[in-house]
Amino acid sequence: MATAYIVDAVRTAGGRRGGRLAGIHPVDLLAKSLDAVVERSGIDPSAVDDVVTGCVSQAGEQAGQIGRMGVLASKLLPQSTPAVSIDRQCGSSQQAIQFAAQAVMSGTQDVVIASGVESMTRVPMGTNMTLHMKEGLGNYMSPGVKAKYPGVQFSQFMGAEMIANKHGFSKDQLDAFAFESHKRAIAATESGAFANEILPIEIETAEGTEMHTVDEGIRFDATLEGIAGVKLIAPDGKVTAASASQICDGSSALLVVSEAALKKYNLTPMARIHNLTVTAGDPVIMLEEPLFATDRALERAGLKIDDIDLYEVNEAFAPVPMAWLKHTGADPEKLNVHGGAIALGHPLGASGTKLMATLVHGLKRHGKKYGLQTMCEGGGVANVTIVESL
Repeated sequence: MATAYIVDAVRTAGGRRGGRLAGIHPVDLLAKSLDAVVERSGIDPSAVDDVVTGCVSQAGEQAGQIGRMGVLASKLLPQSTPAVSIDRQCGSSQQAIQFAAQAVMSGTQDVVIASGVESMTRVPMGTNMTLHMKEGLGNYMSPGVKAKYPGVQFSQFMGAEMIANKHGFSKDQLDAFAFESHKRAIAATESGAFANEILPIEIETAEGTEMHTVDEGIRFDATLEGIAGVKLIAPDGKVTAASASQICDGSSALLVVSEAALKKYNLTPMARIHNLTVTAGDPVIMLEEPLFATDRALERAGLKIDDIDLYEVNEAFAPVPMAWLKHTGADPEKLNVHGGAIALGHPLGASGTKLMATLVHGLKRHGKKYGLQTMCEGGGVANVTIVESL
C-alpha cells in the first residue's frame, strides 16, 4: 500500500469566545489556514486534488458546505479545487486527516489538504440542533434511539463525571492536571515552541491592527488555588470549567501527499502516517473510547505504548487524558508536553488538525520519532493516528 506523508501543518492561535478572532467569519478563518499550508509547502495550488474539512456546528456562518466555501474564499486555491465537509464531532478534522491519508494510500489522489474550522463565538456550540428544536422542528433523538437507550441523555459533561468516578479521580487531582496544562502551555509559548506551527492572523483591536500569535486561552497568571476555586459544573460533581476545555475560535490545516507527489513537486516531508484507527463504544459514558482505540491502534501498528515518544490526547475534560494515562500506563511526561485544550482551547472541528500540527512540529523540535494523537468524540467514538517524524 502507498505511503501518506505530511508535508506541513499550520494552525491559528486560539481565540477566546468573543475574543481576538471573533471578528473573522469562519469561512475566511478557514481560508487563511488553507492558503498558509499551500504557501508554506510550495505546492502548486492547482495540484490539490481535494480539501477535507472538519466542522461540528455546520449551521449559520458554518453552513453551505464550509469546506467548499473556504476554497472559494481562498486567495491561492483555484475554484476548480473540490472540497468536502465532515462531522465526526470533536474528531472531525482528525478524521479529515485520516480520509486524506486513505485517499493517498489508495492511490486515488496524490495531494489532499486536511483542515478544520470552528468559530464557537459566531456559531455557538449546539445551535445547529437547538435552534431547530426551539422552532418545533424535531430532535436528533429519534424514536429508534430512545427505544434502544430509554431514559438516557447523551451528555459529555455527564460522561466526564462518569469517567472521573469510574477511575477514582478526585476534584483535587483534576484541578492539578488543569494547572499543569496551563504551566506547560505557558512554557511552550515563552520558549517559542509554537512558532513554526502558528499562523499569524491580522486582527483589528481598539488600539489598531495587530497580529494574533498567542493562544488567548492561556492564563499566564494561573494558580492552583484559583483553579480550585472555580464553581462545579454539577453540584455534586468534580469537573469545573477550569478542568474542561475552553470554548475557542480557530482553524488549522495540513498537507497530505503521496510519494509520487513528493518527487514531482520537490516537497520535503515532515512525517509519514504510520497508522489510522477509529473505534466506537459506549455512547453514554461517551468520552472513554480513546483508551480502547489506543489499544487497537498499537496492536495494529505492532508498537507498545513506550515506543511512542509524544502523545497528544485531547483535553476535552481532565478525566479523559487522566484515564487514558491510567489505562495505557503511558509516561505522563510525554503527554501534551506543550499543554492541551484546557489551556489552549478546543475549537471543535479544528482541533484534530490543530493537535496534529502541534504533534508533528513537537516531534521535530524535540528530535523524537513516533507520535500518537487521539481524542474523545460525541457518540462514543475515538480516532487514533500514529505518525513517524522524518
